[in-house]
This record gives sequence, structure tokens and C-alpha cells, in this order.
Amino acid sequence: MALKLGSGLSNQTGASIAALAFPVLGPVGVVAVRQWVAAVVLVAVGRPRLRHFTAAQWRPVLGLALVFAVMNLSLYAAIERIGLGLAVTLEFLGPLAVALASSRRRVDLVAAVAAAAAVVVLTRPTPSTDYLGIGLALLAAACWACYILLNRTVGARLPGLEGSAAAAAVSGALYLPVGVWVLWHHPPTAMALGCALAAGVLSSAVPFLADLLALRRIPAHFFGVFMSVNPVFAALAGLTLLGQHLDVLAWLAIAVIVGANTVAVSTAHRPTTHRSTT
Repeated sequence: MALKLGSGLSNQTGASIAALAFPVLGPVGVVAVRQWVAAVVLVAVGRPRLRHFTAAQWRPVLGLALVFAVMNLSLYAAIERIGLGLAVTLEFLGPLAVALASSRRRVDLVAAVAAAAAVVVLTRPTPSTDYLGIGLALLAAACWACYILLNRTVGARLPGLEGSAAAAAVSGALYLPVGVWVLWHHPPTAMALGCALAAGVLSSAVPFLADLLALRRIPAHFFGVFMSVNPVFAALAGLTLLGQHLDVLAWLAIAVIVGANTVAVSTAHRPTTHRSTT
């Protein structure tokens, strides 16, 4: 529990620190640095044997690398436009959709309706509504759903962490040209570069290692339940570190989405009790 809560807190604190570098580096520059940090960490831990990969193994790895690249960029661009709490909450619809997609249970239908209503509350149209920011957050949500599905395929075709490490390396390489261009044309200050590096460590390295250790100690469905704290931590980090205030309805909507995910995931693998016949 401590590992998962620490992972969520680290991830969202890193995202809020990343936002401090946006005025200098922009979301693209910050994401590039984050992807490079993630690539170094995952390759060091996973040690992928790239020369031994077959075409059938490379296909999902390349898909996962593209998802990595688009997911983080769309999320950070959304954070810049609509704030951390709202962006992460909308992004969280991705794993929630995956949890609900294959279910035919009534409780999951109720959870889906509740989450949909909460999204309407969160994105209620006003003259100042940033529809592009909302769209970017929903793109990040779609990428997170694809990330979950691709990760299953990668995990089935490659041993250990080799697939995820290879995907991180490819994603980091994709950001080399644009990252170098951004850093060349927008020379980073020491503070901005420090914030981007801290974001890479806090939002990539620490959560990855904490999640790896946590999965050895808690069931997979509890892992999903603990992921539900991310929108709450994001809203709190945005409030504390960035001064981004949400109204009461937004907080209630976040609570409903977190609750919907908790119900959907925690009841998905409920063990069946068998009565003894002896």
C-alpha cells in the first residue's frame, strides 16, 4: 500500500514540477527530457536484447513506443491548457474504459454511467472552456487504454521487462531530434532543466520501480484500485504546487470517477466460494 500510494504521489508531484518548466521548454521539451530519463532507467533495469527480437515481437514494441510518445506529450500539453487535476482525471478514463469494456455486470454499467456523468460535470461548457485541452486529455486517455492492451501483448511475447525497456528506448530515440531542436532554440535555464529532470525521475523512474515492487506484494486488482488515487493526488498537487483551484463540483466529479474505477476494478476478480460437499 505504501509503495502504491508513494508511486501515485511521486508521479503527480513530478507532473506538477514539470509544469514549472513549461514557460521555458514548453511541453515538448519537458516530455523529451522525461522520455530520455525513462529510457535510461528502463533499459538499465530491463536490459533488452534488441538483436534477438523477432518481427512479431517488434510490432507491439513499436506500437507501445508510439503510445509512450503520444500519451505523455498529449497529457503535458493538456496540463498546460486545463490544469493538472482536470487533465489527469480525464486521462484516467482510459484504464477505466478498459476495465469496463469487457464486462456485462450491472455494477459496472452503473459505474460507467456515473463516470460519464462526472465527465459531463468536469467538462461542462462555458465561454472559457478549453476544448482543445479537453481533447488532448482524452487523447491521453485513449493512449493509456492502448498502453494497457499493448503491454499485455508485449508481456506475452517477451520475457521480463525487455519489451517495456525496448519501447522506452525507441520512444526516447523518437524524441531526440525534436528535443535537441527545442533545447537549441530555447536554451534552458538551470531551474527549467532541473524541473524537467526531476519530472523524469519522479514521474517515470520512481513510479516504475515502486510499481514493480508493489506487484510482487499485492494482487493485480488491488494494484488497479490504488491507481485510483492518481486524480486526487493530481488535483492536490496542482492546488499545492501550482495554485490551480477546482470548484466543489469538479472535486465531486473527481471523487465519482475514482469511485467508479474502484468499484469496477475491486469487484472484477472476486473469488468464487465453493461449498464443500463432504
